[in-house]
Amino acid sequence: MTLLLILLVGGILGWLASMVMRTDAQQGIFLNIVVGIVGAVIAGFLITPLIGGAPITSGSFDLMSLISSFLGAVVLLAIVNLFRRGSVR
Repeated sequence: MTLLLILLVGGILGWLASMVMRTDAQQGIFLNIVVGIVGAVIAGFLITPLIGGAPITSGSFDLMSLISSFLGAVVLLAIVNLFRRGSVR
């Protein structure tokens, strides 16, 4: 059940991050889920220890972990855009 919730929340967070970074027209639902989950993993290692809390990949779905996972997805899309286009956008 936790894996299903991580996929669902990862897809939503990835979609929101792609809307913020204006890359939504270029990627589908599968890539949104991948960006959301990988962004959550990045946030779990980098952002969450700085602000305190548990990463979303451990099954913790509080507001702090959702915000840090969203920030991780935005950072991931910024890095991908930097290498793909040469600008963060």
